[in-house]
Amino acid sequence: MIYPKKINANNSEKITKIMLIISIAIAIILTIINKLTTPNVPWAALANGGIVYIWVIVIYSIHKNVNIAGHVLVQTIAVSILTVFIDYRLGFKGWSLSLAIPIILIVANTAMLILTIVSYKKYLRYAIYQFFILIFSILPAILIGERIVTKPVMSFIAIGISLLNLVITVILSAKDLKEAVKRKFHM
Repeated sequence: MIYPKKINANNSEKITKIMLIISIAIAIILTIINKLTTPNVPWAALANGGIVYIWVIVIYSIHKNVNIAGHVLVQTIAVSILTVFIDYRLGFKGWSLSLAIPIILIVANTAMLILTIVSYKKYLRYAIYQFFILIFSILPAILIGERIVTKPVMSFIAIGISLLNLVITVILSAKDLKEAVKRKFHM
């Protein structure tokens, strides 16, 4: 079997820089075309937001050697910011806060639950990421309390799934969690 040659670090860095320059050029060209053809429709800003999102994920993936739960957390935050940006550029109708972010949180919590079930022995490695996603899941409750979210149904579902995910995870890994606490606090 013939394997492809491995790209060395210098070539990989050069390729990344070339792709970044191409991405910047595409963003500038899109902005110019948008301003010349349809200045009232901000489609270039949406496309450029997507380009920035992709680069955040690519750079994070290249420079961080973390577990998949870390990627779930970064994706959750990055996609949430992107959807708010898109909603803002389209005149802020509020769909990003009342629909998109709760759906993103539901997917992130589901992914974390699957990770916990599939690799329950590694729960502690995922715990910190799951905790941050849980804290981020409280955001819809704050937005409901501040009356920023006008249609809170999906937000309530996201909060409920977050809490259910926490309970299930604690139940599935209670023994491992208890042993880790005993080790950490010398009990």
